[in-house]
Amino acid sequence: MEAARRQTQHQLDLIDRQITRRMTALIPLLGRRQPGYRRGKPPASGVFLEHYRANLAALTAERQPEVDALTRKLSRQDAAIAALQARHRPLPQPAEGGSGDSMAGGRS
Repeated sequence: MEAARRQTQHQLDLIDRQITRRMTALIPLLGRRQPGYRRGKPPASGVFLEHYRANLAALTAERQPEVDALTRKLSRQDAAIAALQARHRPLPQPAEGGSGDSMAGGRS
């Protein structure tokens, strides 16, 4: 079960790396979208960041159903692993002595 969980987590990490790689490849293209820069006008502040965020949102939205499905699967796997571990955990043994006093040595 833990190997399947690691594989699911690996798939989520892979999607994240793919989105990051595509955004990194788009950065040079986003900088060229500023019209008028070569004609002496300074680039508009925040335009690059707006384009970056819009493209990131589009790429993320494109992969969101897959990410959601893998996240739900990962959650179910975590719950199954926790239940299995709880089922195989030894029960605590009651203390011997029967006096009900849990302090060792009887100091007051």
